[in-house]
Amino acid sequence: MSLESDERWDLLADELEFTQLGELRRQAEGWRSGLTGLAALLTVLVVLKGRDDLAQLPTAAGNAASGLIALAFLLLVAGSVLATRAAHGRMDERSRLMGGQALRRWTTREIGRVTRSLRLAALCCCAGIVLAAAAIAVAWSTTESAPDHLVRVGTTTGDRCGAFLASGPDAVVLGIEGKGGDRERITLPDTVVTSVTPVSSCPAQG
Repeated sequence: MSLESDERWDLLADELEFTQLGELRRQAEGWRSGLTGLAALLTVLVVLKGRDDLAQLPTAAGNAASGLIALAFLLLVAGSVLATRAAHGRMDERSRLMGGQALRRWTTREIGRVTRSLRLAALCCCAGIVLAAAAIAVAWSTTESAPDHLVRVGTTTGDRCGAFLASGPDAVVLGIEGKGGDRERITLPDTVVTSVTPVSSCPAQG
């Protein structure tokens, strides 16, 4: 039983010389489809969603994120082209092969070329994904938090400035930055409030 099994493996090894190129081309076709899909997905996300988000970033961060996304797209496209070339080969190249030994030499060279192209396509895929992730990290790390709605409230005892939290018929609620950096919530009764004015910043609290 073991001898029969060994013989079958030997036969499969002999057949591999004739089937390896076809298998590699099928793998290349799979890589081509995957890379094309990734490039299309990245394009859709940038056009439909990312454009507005990138515009809200600081100038330097927005330029960096845009550059990373552009490089990621180019790498994914380059990987797709390499995989397509590996999957389909050169046009009419085999028509010049007139003998068995010539076909064998061409097949050996083609296997090496397809293997190199697949490795480069895989490298482009990994690099493109890493660059796209880096662009997302840049966007997340540099996105400014939404500014507080700051107001200056005039009262009968003086002005108070802070983040506007709430208001009602009886009071205005502000968030005041304390000395330790913690926000203190204060309620100003409507009986002492004389004015409420939006401001861009508040002076340091004494």
